Amino acid sequence: MTAGKATALALGLAGAFALGVVVSPHVMDRVTPMTAEVTPMPTASPEAAPAPASTTIARAPERNVTVVPASTPELQDRLRPVLNSGTNLKWASDGFHSAEQFAMVAHAARNTGLPFAVLKDRVLKGKSLASAIREFKPDADAAAEVRRAQSMARSDVAAISGN
Repeated sequence: MTAGKATALALGLAGAFALGVVVSPHVMDRVTPMTAEVTPMPTASPEAAPAPASTTIARAPERNVTVVPASTPELQDRLRPVLNSGTNLKWASDGFHSAEQFAMVAHAARNTGLPFAVLKDRVLKGKSLASAIREFKPDADAAAEVRRAQSMARSDVAAISGN
């Protein structure tokens, strides 16, 4: 590098730094922290309204939801034919929150013809399964494919959990 180029580079960096120093206070002034004022809720006086004699709240019956881990051997055996032959099932199930999520991505990959690894990557990075399908197959009905895969996944999980 010649002396002229080195000098121009040094002056450019110094100028960029100086510009940052000058502009920074103006940018920072525009950023205001969001504070919320908390207003106390008015309390009702005892004579304001009489309390009802009895209050009954109807509650939905609690469902006993069994969470099956994605690493369950029974699920992996069940999904072996869904995934491509030679797929490492331990790797395939790593990272999923539940067996249903793992099975849903596996079925969606098989149904759409998309690579399982690609869908797994997108879903584990926070994308929805529908948007991952739409990304690679814009002409597919992603919502319908997700419903179909979810139904198949629920069937698989029910079969291994005995529900």
